[in-house]
Amino acid sequence: MQTGPARGKIRAICHTKVHKFAAGACRVVFSISTLVDVVRIPPSLFGTTLKKAAINILKEKYESMINADLGYIIMILDAKVEEMGKMIAGDGGTFHKVEFNALTFYPKLQEIIQGEIVDITDFGAFVRIGPTDALLHLSQVMDDYLKSDVKAGLIMANQSGRTLKVGSTIRARITAVSLGKAAAMGKIGITCRQPFLGTAEWIGEEIAAAEGNAPPDKKKAAAQKAAPEQKKAAPEPKKVAGVK
Repeated sequence: MQTGPARGKIRAICHTKVHKFAAGACRVVFSISTLVDVVRIPPSLFGTTLKKAAINILKEKYESMINADLGYIIMILDAKVEEMGKMIAGDGGTFHKVEFNALTFYPKLQEIIQGEIVDITDFGAFVRIGPTDALLHLSQVMDDYLKSDVKAGLIMANQSGRTLKVGSTIRARITAVSLGKAAAMGKIGITCRQPFLGTAEWIGEEIAAAEGNAPPDKKKAAAQKAAPEQKKAAPEPKKVAGVK
């Protein structure tokens, strides 16, 4: 589960069902994985401690790669190396079994993530999540007419007046994941077009609107975003004078 100031601010106001839904299951998709491999220590590293040599080799092999089961391998944290290695005829190196821990990042579909907008384009924004960037397409920002200003690094909504800019921190849901072989090849799609997603300000407005505490203009903005998720209420019958 995600911890820290961002989640704490939302948890601090979790007193109603609306607040609890807003806090959601905002997870951090990082984990520490334990792996086993065999490393070859070349003669050039015989003067280095066995553990340090093994970790350096593991870093070169694994860091910044993508694994189908583990996702993005970010960093090698620690390693336990068998001191008694093996030698192969004609090879000057030694081979050692090693068990090591790696910090990994696996983006799962439908997970709620938090990230920072690092770039604005004509078609949307790129959001930094963990070791990679996810695409927030314009069509997935909100139910409003949007304008993207690449030079200013800004996305503006015509009706609600809401904005997104480089440096903004947002909460979004992962809707598409395609893992390549290297960190730069992975593709992740996200959406903010659901209730209680977007910037902290948007979420606060939607909570207030749901409880009837928001100003009229804020209620309108929150209602526009939530419109795709709700059914339109039937109109009330008109009252005719003289008819009870």
